[in-house]
Amino acid sequence: MTKKQFRAESKKLLDLMINSVYTNRDIFLRELVSNASDAIDKLYYKSLTDESVNLDKDEFKIKIELDKENRTIKILDNGIGMTEEELDENLGVIAKSGSSLFKEMNEKNKDVNIIGQFGVGFYSAFMVAKEIQVLSKSFGNDEAYLWVSDGDSGYTIKKADKDTVGTEITLILKDNTDTENYDEYLESRRIEGIVKKYSDYVKYPIVMDEVETKTDDEDNSSIETTEKTLNSMIPIWKKSSDEVTEEEYNAYYSDKFYDYEKPIKTVHSKIEGQVSYNSLLFIPSHAPYDYYTKEFEKGLQLYSNGVLIMDKCADLLPDYFSFIKGLVDSEDISLNLSREVLQQDRQLKLIAKSIEKKIKSTLEEILEDNREDYEKFFDAFGMQLKYGIYSSYGMNKDTLKDLLLFYSSKDKKRVTLKEYISNMKEGQDKIYYACGESLDKIDMLPNVERFKDKEYEVLYLVDYVDEFTIQALMEYEGKKFANVASEDVSLDSPEEKEALDKKNEEAKDMFSLMKEALADVKSVKYTNKLKNHPVCLSTEGAISLEMQKIMNSMPTGEEVKADIVLEINENHPIADKLKNLYENDKEMLADYTKILYNQARLIEGLSVENPTELTNLICDLMSK
Repeated sequence: MTKKQFRAESKKLLDLMINSVYTNRDIFLRELVSNASDAIDKLYYKSLTDESVNLDKDEFKIKIELDKENRTIKILDNGIGMTEEELDENLGVIAKSGSSLFKEMNEKNKDVNIIGQFGVGFYSAFMVAKEIQVLSKSFGNDEAYLWVSDGDSGYTIKKADKDTVGTEITLILKDNTDTENYDEYLESRRIEGIVKKYSDYVKYPIVMDEVETKTDDEDNSSIETTEKTLNSMIPIWKKSSDEVTEEEYNAYYSDKFYDYEKPIKTVHSKIEGQVSYNSLLFIPSHAPYDYYTKEFEKGLQLYSNGVLIMDKCADLLPDYFSFIKGLVDSEDISLNLSREVLQQDRQLKLIAKSIEKKIKSTLEEILEDNREDYEKFFDAFGMQLKYGIYSSYGMNKDTLKDLLLFYSSKDKKRVTLKEYISNMKEGQDKIYYACGESLDKIDMLPNVERFKDKEYEVLYLVDYVDEFTIQALMEYEGKKFANVASEDVSLDSPEEKEALDKKNEEAKDMFSLMKEALADVKSVKYTNKLKNHPVCLSTEGAISLEMQKIMNSMPTGEEVKADIVLEINENHPIADKLKNLYENDKEMLADYTKILYNQARLIEGLSVENPTELTNLICDLMSK
């Protein structure tokens, strides 16, 4: 028996993979089980054309044996096995395997799925093993061979005894250290958990002996050993949707995604085309506790032929649909060496685009057919849809705009933008909105009063991201958005506007004097947009008062300032009072101006910068 050295490039790759490529040592079992499944696939395929293969498909299985005394793990299969030359070629040169060639030759045969490269995944076992022994007998050969390596000093191959065809891999575990406990892999419950996570849908039974002590009526005990199947074998997503009940979908969702509430919607799809895949998607009924935090991780589970590759593949979901839970299973994706990280290939992008379209159409369907469920969904995730428009500066608006809901001045119920457009008054050319902390506060704003009086619908924006979203949208179906608190928004006819402009021109000197009393106001003017209120605040430019409040509350240290306009109701008695003061008591005019301005600030939910001055002014007026 001669000891052979790994080829130089293989030695480097081996060291790289053990120490760098694999980030989770649990996947050693996934790799060995997948290789066992590959070997069985090859023999099964051979049985379809070779009558000398007398194994029935139901006899194929993968067995795991744990030996705590000797600290070994064995993975056994009754697949095609390997000859001496194949052991040398497959395990002496990393990533050299017949699997890729076999897949290429038989890619049209849908009954055969080869997961990957035997010589790559096999070496992940050195993360937990100080020595690996591979005993294999190839189908059609009388001789069996034993391959042994410690992963460092090379490997040996010698003849050995094995009665049956197949491969038996024995891992002699590394010694425990102060920081690493390798004995955990000798616990049957631990192994069962790894199999359930990564290899639950390998299509051959993965079995392990289960020892049970039984006691009869006379207190005599006996030990019985039975084989326990660890994996489900048939993925729920590979079944026809007609074969799966809603209760089964909900049970799967609850079990896999740890959610105590059933999802709002389950979407089960099988797609064939440029890229083929199965998907099972769930729209949750509520947001997880960490959803709106930076700790939240989005992503779908990614399977390749039923083997879990990634627990959360972020590339399959855009951020605005990050609430979706579920999985994708495809044979067409390209994997890197470790099968942990995807290559950024065309297939993955095609799957992601297809999933995005499916999610959008499903949400539109719920919105159309079950408004109650959609509003429940929107309560949980509507903020994310809005943020998807705002954060992309409107690039995603065509995807998301018809999924948005906003409260309306009509009954304070939520409407879509499409519904708002359908309810617009004849001749209305803008979509009106108002911002505030709550529906009731917005409803009481002076700026909203006249619009309601004239039966114009106003969108009530109560979420901090709402107005930013509206500005990113810019328009909807050719109708621009207009803030009712904007200085240039008016319901006046041309004649009314002309008359108001004339009155403002006549009072410009008075307004100039009033402005001098207010340090942070850009201008003062008359308005006829108010009904009963004497005064209101409006703004010029892109920054509204609500945006000023929100942006200045952020922990950036930067402050923005809206261009504030103090508007006086020209039809209110206060207008006449101001004229009188301008003509007879300009000092008192300044006091009135300050009171009116602070009154308007309070109505808008803004703070009063000098409450002491305000209360003194009011008391002075009350005492006269």
